[in-house]
Amino acid sequence: MKKVLILCTGNSCRSILAEGLINRYLANVEAKSAGSRPKGEINPNAKKVLEQEGAWRDTYRSKSIDEMMGEDFDLVVTVCDNAKESCPTYPSKTKVIHIGFKDPEGEPLEAFLDLAQKMKRELLPVIEEKLFGDQDFEQGLRKGPHA
Repeated sequence: MKKVLILCTGNSCRSILAEGLINRYLANVEAKSAGSRPKGEINPNAKKVLEQEGAWRDTYRSKSIDEMMGEDFDLVVTVCDNAKESCPTYPSKTKVIHIGFKDPEGEPLEAFLDLAQKMKRELLPVIEEKLFGDQDFEQGLRKGPHA
């Protein structure tokens, strides 16, 4: 099982969406998320989208990067520029990448739905490639469609 950490600023929208989508759609991958300045709550629209995707878990919560520092990850992904700048240093074996997404905070539900679709198209395939390299993704790595 490969482990991925998704980082953003508030850990209430983007990183929570990414965590849920990864855990729902990528086999052999466990995702966790955290924020550099966590809000302490999950945006209700992010939760709604994950519920619609069948990806919500009651264990999801907004938390600090500090809580994750004792864990080993195969890949760290920053999804906002602030988290990219404040990303802690990880051991050399840990890959760190940045794939930025616009913060949907304050936007209607449709913006969160659009973000989830964009993450399935642009984030999940990159994570698969970084974790599993040249393996043929059609050989069952995915749990479900990214559409």
